[in-house]
Amino acid sequence: MDDVRMRRRSGTTSPNQLVDMNQSSQNAPPFGEGDDVRTHSNESEVRHPLAAFLHLFFRTSAILVYLMCGFFSSHFISCMVTIILLLSCDFWTVKNVSGRLLVGLRWWNRVDEDGASHWVFEARKTNNPDPTTSAESKIFWLGLFVFPVLWLCFVLSIILNFQIKWLAVGLMGLVLQGANLYGYVRCKLRGTSNFGNVVKSYFGAQLLKQAMRTSEVSA
Repeated sequence: MDDVRMRRRSGTTSPNQLVDMNQSSQNAPPFGEGDDVRTHSNESEVRHPLAAFLHLFFRTSAILVYLMCGFFSSHFISCMVTIILLLSCDFWTVKNVSGRLLVGLRWWNRVDEDGASHWVFEARKTNNPDPTTSAESKIFWLGLFVFPVLWLCFVLSIILNFQIKWLAVGLMGLVLQGANLYGYVRCKLRGTSNFGNVVKSYFGAQLLKQAMRTSEVSA
């Protein structure tokens, strides 16, 4: 009893306690350490409402401005700048915020000491059940897939109707949102043979590079 009291007073821990602490530190996820992880969450619950709202807000606003600018404004330059700003905000938000919070995925680029560029596709690793909910996952993937398809339709319509001045805007929307789609699909299917083809990886990397450059220029 005296030995136990002395350990409590001195603040020392037993070897078993030290092992448990080491194991818990090793099981920490590689990113999002500060995220609120709930083991038991309602699948219909949207735990990150602001991230879910912003995930759809910027891309929806860009399409609405594109469709309605002819009715409310005759200034092409102001419409184009507004759409590009909305697309850039959407690209940054989806790449850096909503993907990490809503589905636990992240893609990014790093440059090594030799100056070589490497694309990294990550998924949250943890021993706890996935903290994301099915409602958040549906919101994320639905928005991620639908809007690039819409921009593809806009680009085809622009070409068929010979609206050349809108072609740059349509291509920018397709590239920026297509890059996020490609990046997150790579995160979801990383390590599978579906993306083992070198040609696909090459063209995918070119798409991501072009999107990053476009976002930096517009910012």
